[in-house]
Amino acid sequence: MSELPNKPANKPANPHFSSGPCAKRPGWSSASLADALVGRSHRSKPGKQKLQEVIELSREILGIPADYRVGIVPGSDTGAVELALWTMLGARGVDVLAWESFGKEWVTDITKQLKLTDLNLYEADYGDLPDLTKIDSARDVVFTWNGTTSGVRVPHSDWISDTREGLTICDATSAAFAMDLPWKKLDVTTWSWQKVLGGEGAHGMIVLSPRAVERLETFNSGRPLPKIFRLVKSGKIIEGIFQGETINTPSMLAVEDALDGLRWAKSIGGLPELIRRSESNLKAIVDWKGQSTWVDFLATQPETRSCTSICLRIVHSEFVAWEPAKQASFLKSAIGLLEQEGVAFDIASYRDAPQGLRIWGGATVETSDIEALLAWLDFAFEEIKAKLA
Repeated sequence: MSELPNKPANKPANPHFSSGPCAKRPGWSSASLADALVGRSHRSKPGKQKLQEVIELSREILGIPADYRVGIVPGSDTGAVELALWTMLGARGVDVLAWESFGKEWVTDITKQLKLTDLNLYEADYGDLPDLTKIDSARDVVFTWNGTTSGVRVPHSDWISDTREGLTICDATSAAFAMDLPWKKLDVTTWSWQKVLGGEGAHGMIVLSPRAVERLETFNSGRPLPKIFRLVKSGKIIEGIFQGETINTPSMLAVEDALDGLRWAKSIGGLPELIRRSESNLKAIVDWKGQSTWVDFLATQPETRSCTSICLRIVHSEFVAWEPAKQASFLKSAIGLLEQEGVAFDIASYRDAPQGLRIWGGATVETSDIEALLAWLDFAFEEIKAKLA
């Protein structure tokens, strides 16, 4: 590779800024998996103990109420959300909020697969939020807490009624462990191991309030349910699922990795420190953006900017004037330059989102690495812009 002039002197110690799977915790190595229960059944006593530890550490760190059930389910966050949709929706009308790709996927599930008709859909463009005040507390509501592909999060939970009649079903996959979730306002909450604590994919977590359990035990939609969606037997919740007895076979390597992330989170101070680390990463980008003339947040309102999936758009007048194909070529070249230099991997915006950059700022990412990356973003912008001029 030929040497480029004016390159920044420092590179991120860890160039992994993907929004999923995300960076491993500081100091991670494959030695962290030495105690993995490989070659043993997940239904053995030590296997169930490890799965139960994942559940209990998650409850402890996140402050989940004692009367809420916490379970491990198949299919990552997608499987956890769809399990909830297929088993609980239809008892009441449903309001659906969508402002980015995954929220729109849940709309597709509800309208085209479940074919529910008593539906209110509240949508917004990338960068914005729907009008949260329109939500009817007598109806169920489905929403993402943090839009992973738009970098837009709900700023508070004031719009959720404490006396609601419907259920709140919250996809919190890029919010859990980086944002303070108001458990008493959430009836079904889901996330995956591969986000804020840097675990591996394929496994999801689901948290059920007592009201959600009541819905499962009293409502029968009549839909056929695959085995991986069945949380109820003979009209009663299957308690074992929330005690380490998973529906299907989990990877014990992934379980060990999840435990490593949870133990690390607890060792550094738990949720307050995880939130501080993520917000520090966002602040570094906010401060840098204040000095920049070529980039801005995709989120239009400061209070809705995500501290995990930090999405940026290019606002430089020359770039904005280019045809979309030239804009795409510019971004591909700039991102490619950063990859070649070993500075940043996987920072392109999501395929369905507006063209731009997406930088993961979750708790496993060091602010010093974010700061080193930002100087390289400025460098790559000027370098590629000069070539395309």
